[in-house]
Amino acid sequence: MGTGLIFICIIIVASILQSSTGFGFSIMATPFLLMLFLPQEAIQINIILSLLISLLLIFKIRNDIDFVLLKRFIIGSMIGVPLGIFIFMSMNINALKLGIGILLLLLTLLLIANVKIKSTPVRDFIVGGISGILTTSIGMPGPPLLLYFTGTDTEKGKLRATTLAFYLFIYFVSLLTQIIFTGTNKIIWQSSFYAIPLVFLGLFIGQIIFKWLNQRIFRVLTYILLICTGIFLLSESFG
Repeated sequence: MGTGLIFICIIIVASILQSSTGFGFSIMATPFLLMLFLPQEAIQINIILSLLISLLLIFKIRNDIDFVLLKRFIIGSMIGVPLGIFIFMSMNINALKLGIGILLLLLTLLLIANVKIKSTPVRDFIVGGISGILTTSIGMPGPPLLLYFTGTDTEKGKLRATTLAFYLFIYFVSLLTQIIFTGTNKIIWQSSFYAIPLVFLGLFIGQIIFKWLNQRIFRVLTYILLICTGIFLLSESFG
């Protein structure tokens, strides 16, 4: 019962964050799913649900997609995907938690510092490659995209639409790669199925919160959440 309640809270909160910010599901869900499942199970559940969320949201904002940028991300990610699965198969659970924790803290500090980056085709390919690595290794393509888009002052609509379109591709490819190289099991698909109503509920609540909550306050809350999650994972990896 306790494990089920924790699972429900993780999926709902992560879905709310995704609906409100456009990037938060995998960043929120993956670290805490590692508390309940084996790494392979946690990452595949996250990928399946993130793919579902991208499908649900993309149709409303498909006209804002930057297809030139999307193509560069996809090409870069094809190099990163096999590297990511190699990293995943080589890491133990504590190293995985340590890596995710450090990544979240570094990302949050860079976002708070409002680091500026100039967009170039080469950097587009590199960001796509890093996202590919992170998707197959830890199920989290969002951090490099979020940092890159924030640093280049990308328009909000294009940011969200292009990110979701890229997610559709990279999550699908990563799920196939995970299944081929590490296999899958009944727990993964059952848990993902049970989580679908929770995803819908979280997306609905997130849309309401987004309309009423001041954007600056929400950004601060997001930073706090990322920092706490990063610190928690670091403590878990050393604990």
